[in-house]
Amino acid sequence: MKTALKPIWLGLLAACFCSLFARADTIYLKNGRQIQATNTVRQNGKVTFETAAGTMSVPESVVDHIVSGDAPIIPQKGSNSAAADLQMAPPSSNAVDAASVLQSILRDGAIDERALAQIDATAATGAAGALAHAIEAESAASRFELERNNFAAALQHAERALGFAPGQLPLMLNVAYLHLRRGEYQPALDLLEKARRSDPNSPDIAKLAGWADFGLNHLADAVAEWTRSQQQHPDPDVARALEKAQRDLNVENNFREGRSAHFDLHYYGEAAPELARDVLRILEADFEDISAALNYTPKQPISVTLYTNQLFQDITRAPSWVGALNDGRIRVPVQGLTSVTPELAHVLKHELTHSFINEKTHGRCPTWLQEGAAQWMEGKRTDGATAAELLGMYDRHQDPSLSVLEPSWMNLQAGFAQDAYAWSLAVVEMIESTSPGDLERILDRIDEGASTENAVHATMHSTYADLNAATADYLHKLR
Repeated sequence: MKTALKPIWLGLLAACFCSLFARADTIYLKNGRQIQATNTVRQNGKVTFETAAGTMSVPESVVDHIVSGDAPIIPQKGSNSAAADLQMAPPSSNAVDAASVLQSILRDGAIDERALAQIDATAATGAAGALAHAIEAESAASRFELERNNFAAALQHAERALGFAPGQLPLMLNVAYLHLRRGEYQPALDLLEKARRSDPNSPDIAKLAGWADFGLNHLADAVAEWTRSQQQHPDPDVARALEKAQRDLNVENNFREGRSAHFDLHYYGEAAPELARDVLRILEADFEDISAALNYTPKQPISVTLYTNQLFQDITRAPSWVGALNDGRIRVPVQGLTSVTPELAHVLKHELTHSFINEKTHGRCPTWLQEGAAQWMEGKRTDGATAAELLGMYDRHQDPSLSVLEPSWMNLQAGFAQDAYAWSLAVVEMIESTSPGDLERILDRIDEGASTENAVHATMHSTYADLNAATADYLHKLR
């Protein structure tokens, strides 16, 4: 998310469609992506081609092979990583006495893996009672880890439970749900399609399948699944998700498309093809920079949408101080621009950083760390005047508590949001300046299930209060 501190873009971009059945080449990349293109040429170590976004190129080293022909241009969709943030409850438990089962496998507030392994070993005999006990125990362990946002461990236990009864529908739904929470949409969808054979009319399957389709940016399929789920069993969570997906679908139907090695782009505009081409080139360069800095490469293509100012407000419904947004898609208003300005370049790198961090941590990174890292990666640094203002806040004991800045900032007032951005940047600056590599290690620990403060403590041996104090010391040097 990027704040709109001053008006940047003015004017209007008009919409039009490219032909769906133009003669096309299919460029198969080594990462599994496909690009539909025309006039494809290999030259000077690059593959150059035409798309609706103009002339594009990729290094020949990333191309596996190229197939020429008259195949229709079928748009591929990127992933919507923030679909993992949809507020949907997990499938209900069928355990008769879940609390009692859980207590039998707990030791010192954590899962006793040795006790659980003994239960699983007994189930290997195939006795019905032993199998049922193992399923209950593994399911209880999964719910325990889920309540602590430790999705990896929760999924591991849920898959063990499913292994004892591969066709049991509630167990399949539990595993699918946890894949969704981790942003692993295709594995979830594959499992849900298998589950649908057992119960074709299940509203729970439709609910979760819609979530998977939304995550894969199959918006029409998501709308269809959630509509079906609502017809069978109305649910306020599904109603909210359906409304969001329908808004996106209505707008996307009037958008043009561009594609590169790691991005799918949607945009309005007569002048937009040149802008779209430049945006994709900038994003590809940023992709390599951020991948190296965070030691991580997203597994799914990333969706980017360029809007008029009014459409951006209508679709995102973001506060007026928000100048760009990443809710799984990178959403940027670019009204009036015909090329990438320096400010737009900063915005793109900022929002792309969010995509990396969301996927790297499976959506578990708090907002203050997200926004601090995104500002750092875009190249923003704290100047002397801002350092003095932040120190004044710290000396008056008005510095923002990092625990308060962990949840979403979408409801913050503009003034406090500006302070939150400035302080978060200063904290990340301090971390990167004094302990290079610690940011990456903190993100890794968050992904492993640690709370952010515990991840900070394990990495830097600091509490949140220590972090703020160290930030104040760092700011003194900038005055």
